[in-house]
Amino acid sequence: MADSSFDIVSKVERQEVDNALNQAAKEISQRYDFKGVGASISWSGDKILMEANSEDRVNAVLDVFQSKLIKRGISLKALDAGEPQLSGKEYKIFASIEEGISQENAKKVAKIIRDEGPKGIKAQVQGDELRVSSKSRDDLQAVIALLKGKDFDFALQFVNYR
Repeated sequence: MADSSFDIVSKVERQEVDNALNQAAKEISQRYDFKGVGASISWSGDKILMEANSEDRVNAVLDVFQSKLIKRGISLKALDAGEPQLSGKEYKIFASIEEGISQENAKKVAKIIRDEGPKGIKAQVQGDELRVSSKSRDDLQAVIALLKGKDFDFALQFVNYR
């Protein structure tokens, strides 16, 4: 019988991020506490730009955007938001969406699987994802449960389970 396997990835569906951004922009344009403070949120290339005339308001814009991401099922670990910066009279926050597992993070996950997971599990890094394989599907389920119990500083999804 062939080995069973699954891939560990860190991907974000861009359309869902776009939907969350549009919902946040709509809420910001309609909310009373954002009237007259120049608050806005938009795409700036492949980064997300949040602007307002005070540091508190720009942080509130970020908070609205984060709540919309959560409602759309996107992990906040994928959002890399910078600190508010004063630019002229406006405060700005640039945020980016992190995708893919870096080589060092993939090695950390593979080491956890080797050290704490069941015996006979193979984990190999393939680009920005990690393939985990084993003869036993039960062992693969145990690895998924083990990794879900860990707190990583990046989002994980488990795909291509076969």
